[in-house]
Amino acid sequence: MSDAKPGCVLIVDDHKTNRMKMAFGIKNLGHTVEMAENGRQALEILRAQAIDLVLVDIVMPEMDGFQVLETMKRDKVLRNIPVIVISAETEMEQVVKGIELGAEDYLPKSFDPVLFKARVEACLEKKRLRDNEQLYLRGLERELQIGQRIQRSFLPDSLPQPPGWEIAAHFQAAKEVAGDFYDAFWLSRQEKIGVVLGDVCGKGVGAALFMTLFRSLIRAVANLDDFIHTDLSAAAANSLEPEAVVVEKAVTLTNNYICHNHQQANMFSTLFFGLLDPMTGRMVYTNAGQEPPLILSSKGDIHRLDITNPVIGIIPGIKFNIREIWLHPGD
Repeated sequence: MSDAKPGCVLIVDDHKTNRMKMAFGIKNLGHTVEMAENGRQALEILRAQAIDLVLVDIVMPEMDGFQVLETMKRDKVLRNIPVIVISAETEMEQVVKGIELGAEDYLPKSFDPVLFKARVEACLEKKRLRDNEQLYLRGLERELQIGQRIQRSFLPDSLPQPPGWEIAAHFQAAKEVAGDFYDAFWLSRQEKIGVVLGDVCGKGVGAALFMTLFRSLIRAVANLDDFIHTDLSAAAANSLEPEAVVVEKAVTLTNNYICHNHQQANMFSTLFFGLLDPMTGRMVYTNAGQEPPLILSSKGDIHRLDITNPVIGIIPGIKFNIREIWLHPGD
């Protein structure tokens, strides 16, 4: 008797003697048995309860074994149930046809008990492996759906629309869940707009979770009142204007936090972070390894906001270079 969980075997044969003989062998192996006299009855049983293996005679009235096989393989639920065809030793052409139609194996009607056990247990083990695989894939799909919802929930529902500006975004993940992200938000004094583009290394749920961390840190740090109200002495100490201090501190603190608290995860992110003044069109920014954003001018010229620094989350304590650009009407 097998140590594995017992399976349920459906025996399909129009001769009662053959059914009882195979049922006796199946029960001796520790499995349960269902029986059908013809193909139509077999399909009714297959659709009504969970079956792990089908033993089907090829030659039967009303619906033969070939028709049962063809019907099962067309059905998205039944197609994964293994089938062993039963045939006389002189009917090898029928056996070959059964295998071509999708049968896992075959048994002669005058089978040896050792051969019977080996083939039945092998097919049931394949079914168990398939079931475990499907269970894993369903769990993975649920995980991806959860990750996708998490990712979508951390992308902005709406974007700032200052007078005279149009800010829009389109997001299409390379997979169900990815590490790409964007953001645009008013800073707390409603004078400047933070613009964020990034891509966490890798794909899947792990990247999406780190995406939410990077995005939340940048937004939270940039919105701190002491950054927004940076006084001139702090700016002078850094040789930067107040807006540049906001950008530098936001990316610096985010980088240091990731390096010190999540270094073992080996997760990093490219990041473009800019601070836009919609009144003047001036934007100060830093580009930490992000694919350079493109500025298309009203004259048709293209300007790249090239990379200025390494990616975020690998090297603690690095100094981030700040650049500026002016956007004009029609850009």
